[in-house]
Amino acid sequence: MRRLHACLSAAAAVTLAAAGTTALLAADASGATPQDALSNRWYAAAPYLMPLDNDPPNPAAIMDATGLKAFQLAFVLAPNGGGCSPTWGGTAPVSSDTAVKSMIDTIRGKGGDVSVSIGGYGGTKLGQACADAASTAAAYQQVITKYNLRAIDFDLEEPEYENTAAIKNEIGAAKILQQNNPGLYVSVTTAGTADGTGWFGKQMLLEAKSQGFTPNNFSIMPFDGGFNGAASQTAALTNFNSILQSTFGWDAATAYAHEGFSGMNGRSDTGEIFSQSDFQTVLDYATSHHMDRFTFWSLNRDRQCSPADNGGLTSGTCSSVPQSDWDFAKYSVKFAGVTPPTGTPTPTPTPTPTPTPTSCKPAWNATTAYTGGSEVSYGAHNWKAKWWTQNEVPGASTWGPWQDEGAC
Repeated sequence: MRRLHACLSAAAAVTLAAAGTTALLAADASGATPQDALSNRWYAAAPYLMPLDNDPPNPAAIMDATGLKAFQLAFVLAPNGGGCSPTWGGTAPVSSDTAVKSMIDTIRGKGGDVSVSIGGYGGTKLGQACADAASTAAAYQQVITKYNLRAIDFDLEEPEYENTAAIKNEIGAAKILQQNNPGLYVSVTTAGTADGTGWFGKQMLLEAKSQGFTPNNFSIMPFDGGFNGAASQTAALTNFNSILQSTFGWDAATAYAHEGFSGMNGRSDTGEIFSQSDFQTVLDYATSHHMDRFTFWSLNRDRQCSPADNGGLTSGTCSSVPQSDWDFAKYSVKFAGVTPPTGTPTPTPTPTPTPTPTSCKPAWNATTAYTGGSEVSYGAHNWKAKWWTQNEVPGASTWGPWQDEGAC
């Protein structure tokens, strides 16, 4: 991966990370202070939401309709052009951000809160770009301080989790942040397989063990791996529990208390279907086994597709299954121990978000080289490049370089 700028020195990184303890004690611009923080159960239930991409929904409307109080904002990455500073999606520097901060202020103004997720699939992660664990932690501390965070999620998956040095940096950074920000809720999310997690996931757990790091939970994503409904997911969670036991020497109850589920609502990237009833079955499993976390990808997708958007494709802006808006968010609310409201809630006056343009971007061209963030149209859909690409047809592969942004 490109590294055009040097990261902070280890000494400077430790100094910055240590400043996080003070940062968590200071009020942010919205007036929220640590006594306003939610219980950890809410951070454990927070579904993912992309605040700048995939037609972001209005979080205030979701809160009114479902009772949801916490959101997992995604994803913080290294800059696409290189360097060891945090950005949203590789393009929007955290240091100068106002858009995400405004969303967070709205959520906190309604009595809610957020966690921020770093990593995800694709793009360059800070663990890859930064020189060591200390400088990686210093970059993440900027995010914690900027948004006065009480929770953070390390989403360690392809291609980063195949990089031993990067995973060592990420786990080391997580440990530093946990130490320097007392009370910080830390989750670690990785790929799921029928056996629980694969070889790279197991290596990540061994790295955590070697560093003496224990987060609030290790979560797996049991989708995109040949899964077929809830039964296959709960079987994977049972197998992952055994992996946690054997890795850390825990009994089953302790392992479940450090285990999490991260699902995908509706149609997955590989065409698997997870319905509302599947979510209920996994929720029952998670609560009966006293698991620590239940979340899903994503709120941007928690709405029914229009005929133009569906087309048998997985979408970043709808679920591709029959549903009412925010059906899947209600399972997160239940996991937090709250009964979702019934009936029509009284709308809260909030600024009307600017609609996402539906016009088509310039047509994709096989001979053009596209960099991460470039947008094109193909097959009556808009697409955004995740990384540098040329002559790779948008939508040809679910794991390819193009992210579907919906019909145009």
